[in-house]
Amino acid sequence: MFAKENTERVKKQQETEFFVIIGNPPYNVGQVNENDNNKNRKYKVIDGRVKETYAKDSKATNKNALADPYVKAIRWASDRIKDDGIVAFVTNNGFLDSIAFDGMRRHLGQDFSKIYILDLKGNVRKDSMRDGIPIGEKHTVFGLAAMVGISVTFFVKSKKTENCDIFYSTVNWKTTRQEKFGLIENAVTYSKLDCQSIQPDKKYTWLTEGLHSEFDDFLPLGTKEAKKGKEVENIIFRLYSSAVKTNRDAWTYNFNQEVLANNMQRTIDTYNKQVKQWVKKNNKESKIDHFVLYDDTQISWGESLKANLKRGKFAEFSQEKIRISLYRPFIKSNLFFDRIFNERVYVFPSIFPTPTTENENLVICVSAAGNTKNFQCLMVNIIPDLHLTGDSQCFPLYTYKEDGTNRTENITDWALTHYQNHYKDNKITKWAIFHYVYGLLHHPAYREKYAANLKRELPRLPMAPNFWAFSKAGEKLADLHLNYEQQQPYPLKIIENPKVPFSLKVEKMRLSKDKTKLIYNEFLTLEGIPKKVFNYKLGNRSSLDWVIDQYRVKVDKRSGIINNPNREDDEGYILELVKKIITVSLETVKVVDGLLEYDY
Repeated sequence: MFAKENTERVKKQQETEFFVIIGNPPYNVGQVNENDNNKNRKYKVIDGRVKETYAKDSKATNKNALADPYVKAIRWASDRIKDDGIVAFVTNNGFLDSIAFDGMRRHLGQDFSKIYILDLKGNVRKDSMRDGIPIGEKHTVFGLAAMVGISVTFFVKSKKTENCDIFYSTVNWKTTRQEKFGLIENAVTYSKLDCQSIQPDKKYTWLTEGLHSEFDDFLPLGTKEAKKGKEVENIIFRLYSSAVKTNRDAWTYNFNQEVLANNMQRTIDTYNKQVKQWVKKNNKESKIDHFVLYDDTQISWGESLKANLKRGKFAEFSQEKIRISLYRPFIKSNLFFDRIFNERVYVFPSIFPTPTTENENLVICVSAAGNTKNFQCLMVNIIPDLHLTGDSQCFPLYTYKEDGTNRTENITDWALTHYQNHYKDNKITKWAIFHYVYGLLHHPAYREKYAANLKRELPRLPMAPNFWAFSKAGEKLADLHLNYEQQQPYPLKIIENPKVPFSLKVEKMRLSKDKTKLIYNEFLTLEGIPKKVFNYKLGNRSSLDWVIDQYRVKVDKRSGIINNPNREDDEGYILELVKKIITVSLETVKVVDGLLEYDY
């Protein structure tokens, strides 16, 4: 029951005309773990308004960020002040430039006559270690309470104005909290801030610095329309897919196949017992969040897993579902590949439906639109994890039926004809185009010039003057990256500690300060790491850094599951892998540097 006084207060508020709304709405897009059972509250009316406006007009694939409470607050305030008024909010600054908010920016430009923005930066995740400079709590406006970027925005609405004027002022991302406060105190009014007028582009992008308009004229790797079967022209790949997303990596991944099987049998048994109880009690009207067992040592819930339970769908363990996956760059792990216990498998049951297809199919994985790190790409021939290249979008050479039959070429016939006609060369094949794509995506000048574009959307490729130079370079890179375990080990100097028993097992490797040595374990130190190794980066880490970070013994805090990378049947695997990755890195750098001879 609502208190009478509160009901009267709400009714009075609803009947009152508002001209100014000031606030600091919460910003939290969702709970980190479904087992916490602490979701954002749903508001039927305002959620509907966000859906029918901001979400409907967004071209983004992933629109989850629009569920953030501050987005709902802006939508509500925009409606509440009607035709005239001011909304002044302190919020997350993600809506200023993130892909998911393109529809929101479109509507803000339509709803308001003037928008004044003070972007105070402070996104620790985005800027941490950028340019080698660490930032942290002292750079954020609210300290540890909010480690995201913050903006102060004034939205002015006037029914007499047709066009929206947008003014933008910002600070350097290195600016500390105290410096930001000093800036605001000294300015007093917005007119005393150093601001610029913003002219949104046709995609409703407000912050266009670093973007190059000719990028739009290049050939896209793929499009949403093509994925839906609506077009097969003016694109290279007919279909693409996000990589596999489990939402319970500790359970569904493990270096040890036997440990993985035991973990999965245990959690599947727990899940199926929950399904039986749900079906038996006929709880169709009950709230699933209040029904399920929350025990991190038995199961890790996700939205999809709860939905399957609600449908009464049982899970089944099968040894055939255990597949080899590329979890991180050059990090193979066992994966329980299953529609129920993977939150999203996307199109991968049609890309690598069976282990046999791994012998012929290849996939180019690239950073997804909205990636905050440097652009990265990596070719794989096994199932990739979503975070392999930063929310990976994957372009396969072939697709199949889910039983592994009916192999279909994924590069369009239109693309083949287009390349052959453009270069006047009928020797060009789809195989050559596939490698051309991989080679060109590694061109340093292309990546540098279009860095901002590549953070906003999937790659588009120009027609380089020398097709075969890029195709052959792509083929060399593919061999290095796909067959990294077969490369020659780099000759490092092995230093043994005579005071410690012989061991090739790792707990946690670490580099020396000058990065020329790797402390492998207490017994072994590897010396003589070339500096150029660290020039081959995937995201913000070098390939060697990925190996060092991932090949260590991990204990998941929630479940207690241990993930041990050491192989009982091949104790020297990690040691040899380190040497081989150094070779891969050096050879990759050599090929990539060679591409600078060619224009793109």
